[in-house]
Amino acid sequence: MPAQERTGLWLVGARGSVATTATAGLLALRARVAGPTGCVTELPAFAGVPLPGWDDLVIGGHDIVATPLEKRAEQLAGAGVLGHAVFAAVRAGLAEVDAEIRDGYHPATHTGAQADAAERLSADIRDFAVRHDLARVVVIDISSTEAPCPHLPEHDDLGALEQALADPARAVLPPSSLSAYAALKAGSPYVGFTPSAGITLPALQQLAAREGLPYAGCDGKTGETLLRTVLAPMFSARALKVRSWSGTNLLGGGDGETLADPVTVGSKLESKARGLAALLGDEVTAPLHIDNVPDLGEVKTAWDHVSFEGFLGARMSLQFTWTGYDSALAAPLVLDLARLVGAAHAAGQTGALTELGFFFKDPLGSDEHRFAEQTRRLTDWAATL
Repeated sequence: MPAQERTGLWLVGARGSVATTATAGLLALRARVAGPTGCVTELPAFAGVPLPGWDDLVIGGHDIVATPLEKRAEQLAGAGVLGHAVFAAVRAGLAEVDAEIRDGYHPATHTGAQADAAERLSADIRDFAVRHDLARVVVIDISSTEAPCPHLPEHDDLGALEQALADPARAVLPPSSLSAYAALKAGSPYVGFTPSAGITLPALQQLAAREGLPYAGCDGKTGETLLRTVLAPMFSARALKVRSWSGTNLLGGGDGETLADPVTVGSKLESKARGLAALLGDEVTAPLHIDNVPDLGEVKTAWDHVSFEGFLGARMSLQFTWTGYDSALAAPLVLDLARLVGAAHAAGQTGALTELGFFFKDPLGSDEHRFAEQTRRLTDWAATL
């Protein structure tokens, strides 16, 4: 990728905690008031990869809330996610990015056909690219998790889908998938960082193929599941039989409020369960609970209890607790994905970027969940860009 090519990072959910942290982090990296801790693409293995630099990324996005980035960052600083010195250094830059955020799609307030909403979203992305003279715009969905998407026949065929989108009496796509459709129509690569439907619908993958665009997802892997993908292969490699793997997640903030909905939380639980089942191979009792604890604010705590069997039937267990700021764990990965997907697009790659499974709980196009193997695949692939 030529050094002069600038890459847009268009965030769906641009005023949320993860987006605000990613934006503040990028500004802090540019201002040299923070280092790239947590940014995988800054590791030595990526030194020779033609990635856009921190100064080459330009951020914009969509959101349905109006809280300014500056105010959201101030809240995150108060919660301990951002240092106050970092906040002070990036405050002016946050206001500039906030001016690049446009109104997102909300099914409750939109009138008319979904095709009209998609065209408005696409036009925002295209205009952003033109105004900033960008070589490409990578769209990353980090909006709130949606309820599982009911399957419709139109989700399987692009022609039928586009016909249905033009019908003002129907709403065939959930917001995440409408954002994915709009991104692809704007000529932008797409990343689904949430467990929402997004680009998982076959019709949208057909659209990506038609437009010759790469995509990746889904559901960013930042905490408990990251540990599971490291630890579960250990049991298999040592011929130890896992009998049960129980988990409890405690979280507050916007995620806690969203996932308190028993319908919405289904997407997250399904995403987590698929990875564990693939890692262990056998059917394992694996109850998982996600509880909203408003007092925790931006902190997420995960506690897991693993019951396993060893030689001669000896019963043993492993317990671990992971506590962290999910936004601080996710934000550098968002920046990594913008750089990697931008480089893949520049290299002419299309379709599901399976090598980016390293970043996801439920990787599209791949059933590989072992973290060590995902790491190897990622670095090998990056070296070919």
